[in-house]
Amino acid sequence: MKLALISDAWRPQVNGVVTTLSRICEGVRKRGHQVETFTPDRYRNWPCPGYPEIRLALGCGFRLPAQLDAFAPDAIHIATEGPLGMAARRYCLRRGLPFTTSFHTRFAEYINLRTRLPLNWGYAALRWFHRPSVRVMAPTPTQVSELGGRGFRNLVLWSRGVDTALFAPRGKGRIDDVRPVFMYVGRLAVEKGLDDFLALDLPGVKYVVGDGPSRTELQKRYPEVRFLGYRSGLNLAETISAADVFVFPSRTDTFGLVMLEALAAGVPVAAYPVPGPQDVITDPSVGCLDHDLRAAALRALELRGEDCREFAQAFTWDRCVEQFIGYLAPISR
Repeated sequence: MKLALISDAWRPQVNGVVTTLSRICEGVRKRGHQVETFTPDRYRNWPCPGYPEIRLALGCGFRLPAQLDAFAPDAIHIATEGPLGMAARRYCLRRGLPFTTSFHTRFAEYINLRTRLPLNWGYAALRWFHRPSVRVMAPTPTQVSELGGRGFRNLVLWSRGVDTALFAPRGKGRIDDVRPVFMYVGRLAVEKGLDDFLALDLPGVKYVVGDGPSRTELQKRYPEVRFLGYRSGLNLAETISAADVFVFPSRTDTFGLVMLEALAAGVPVAAYPVPGPQDVITDPSVGCLDHDLRAAALRALELRGEDCREFAQAFTWDRCVEQFIGYLAPISR
């Protein structure tokens, strides 16, 4: 099989979408298939206003059709709703080709937080984008149900995985500080709800790992918080393992892959009882969900890392890849 994977989210971005798609490409290739990625790095691109690490492909509507024709894929998956996703969608519809899509990001909520554009408008645009898709892959049962209630069709559940060899209990020695250590890892942006975490009156110390447009403002507002910046690979895994509680304050994530990484490292999670966390933290022995985030964080201190690790091992990338391949829509030639 020759798979064309189109995504506006790609390296060097660091987020759950890029991690998932990278794992998919790796897994599909390991199974003997050919994957061609159509991503912003292949085109002239421009930084997204207010979010320079996100690159927007320019002129892809002119080049992408010829590139897809030359590749002649057996299946096309459109992962994002940006310029490349739009160009690929148009290509498929004009040629009568089936394609699949995936729902990774709550863009309607993100745009609403930044511009106050009504949620209904954002979801109308997303519904229009995904309507022709043979299958719309969503990461959690809650997301499938919610999107179905908003008029999306052809929804299927597509789970996620975690690298339990990399993210594993590695001791607390990486952080020599007062205890307990409450940690957030991820993008530093308004939609992530960092103020809800950083303003909490908690014992010990708070750590923030990651970067993003809100970092400078957050550092000024919370000088007592340790901001470590971007970390990856073993460095990230060791840092997460050194935390006592992983705090996930976002109310807008579709999944929250980093929660699985924390659990695999033996670190319990504290989060709000909202879509994403309530689909991942399904066992009270591995995390605490509460509308009072402080109460959740304090209760999570009592949970056992061994239980967290055991729970995370059920989420495998192999299963994620097999689901993905099974959902693809073959192109008849």
